[in-house]
Amino acid sequence: MEAHSYTLRDLPREERPRERLMQYGASSLSHAELLAILLRTGTRRESAVHMAQRMLRQIGGLRNLVDISIEEMTEMKGMGLAKAIQLKAGIELGRRLAQSRLNETITIRKPQDAADLLSEQMRYLQKEHFVCLFLNTKNHLIAQETLSMGSLNASIVHPREIFRAAIKCSSASVICAHNHPSGDPTPSAEDIGLTRRLVEAGEIIGIDVLDHLIIGDGSFISLKEQGLM
Repeated sequence: MEAHSYTLRDLPREERPRERLMQYGASSLSHAELLAILLRTGTRRESAVHMAQRMLRQIGGLRNLVDISIEEMTEMKGMGLAKAIQLKAGIELGRRLAQSRLNETITIRKPQDAADLLSEQMRYLQKEHFVCLFLNTKNHLIAQETLSMGSLNASIVHPREIFRAAIKCSSASVICAHNHPSGDPTPSAEDIGLTRRLVEAGEIIGIDVLDHLIIGDGSFISLKEQGLM
């Protein structure tokens, strides 16, 4: 008999994630089942569900999907370019949904407001990302931009990159944020030094640096609240 790739139709009906989603709702499905729906087909030796389970084990869990690249995906057994692109698109849609606020005007009045906006986007990242929120004179958010992606333990950003972006969007002030992949938001000496340089540069240019948040896994620290800027 000719070999073929296992599809979700090859599973018993009660085990098919699409049917289970329609009958019981998406929230009833496991991470692997949801991932299998995006993958659609498996390999000659395993179903899409088994492939999804193997993939999650290989990368160390669902949260690591955020940072994995298309190139890294295609190195996994059974993951062609089409599957990798489908999966990356699904992840990005989820990220944008988490970011969306029904097009309402977002006002940042205190560190918690900025943390609420950024924490779910940044807490699971496996590399340091340096993100800036650009505000107008009424503290309304007018732009958000990731200005640097570092190695596992380091993010490098230069003040000129931040203020170039701020000037480009006519920002009156900026809130900086970066994540600590370790999950511990305790600021390092480098974090504090960079923040103070940014404040000084902002005073010269006329763009206020309101705060620098460090995002951990379920927690954050505001250098403004800590008196470190």
